[in-house]
Amino acid sequence: MTSIQATVEVFWTAFQAMKEPEKEAFIAKLLEDEDLAEDMIYSRIVDERKSEETVSLDDYLSKR
Repeated sequence: MTSIQATVEVFWTAFQAMKEPEKEAFIAKLLEDEDLAEDMIYSRIVDERKSEETVSLDDYLSKR
């Protein structure tokens, strides 16, 4: 396990040990970072759409 992985495990273990209100407050604090919030939104969109058929860029542009 790398040093980075070990640090992540410590934070993950601490997060899991939190009570629900603490988790919600922590996540709210994370989402105050606009770049992180945007990345999380995009990640969710990609996850929701991963089963959709792929469209080539040329096809997409030709339909616009």
